Amino acid sequence: MSKRRWFLPDNPDLLGMLRAQTAITVEAMDALLAWSAGEPEAADRVRECEHRADTAKRELWLALRESFSPPLDAEDLYTLSADLDEVLNASKDLVREMEVMAMQPDAPIHEMVTLVADGVGHLAEAFDQLDTKGDATAYADAAVKSQRRIEHSYRRAMSALLQVEDLHEVVGRREVYRRLSRIADLVHVVAERVWYAVVKES
Repeated sequence: MSKRRWFLPDNPDLLGMLRAQTAITVEAMDALLAWSAGEPEAADRVRECEHRADTAKRELWLALRESFSPPLDAEDLYTLSADLDEVLNASKDLVREMEVMAMQPDAPIHEMVTLVADGVGHLAEAFDQLDTKGDATAYADAAVKSQRRIEHSYRRAMSALLQVEDLHEVVGRREVYRRLSRIADLVHVVAERVWYAVVKES
């Protein structure tokens, strides 16, 4: 009588896939930073990264359905991926909105984009620690700290708009500054989910 063989479902590298999506997002933030520093052609790189990140996100979501034993709760992996995707989507929309309004990045925008990119970098470091004995939450806290600094930049930028007489300029830049503040909030959401995922696993 032949031995019965048991076949377990595939167990894809889900954290590796999440990190791949994150690496594309970091690449997009580098392009966004270049755009905010005065390289308009970098906007195309932001959009190209957004398309690749969407593909990486969908591959991760499909793999979640097939995974036998995910390294983190499947819901947490899905949410981390989805929320990170929102950060990149909002960044792409920021660039597009400024193009439509024929506006150029100014110093406050560059400062806030720099802090957003810094926060996403900390998220990438947090994701690197999710399956190790490293402290993912420390990097999540660093991401939150960098995003809170955006609120200071935002208030200074909004205050400076009081000195601008061109109403079109005021309205346009106010919306862009608000959008950057919302992107910072999205980074904060991802950082909080890192904490939630880690606490559940501890």
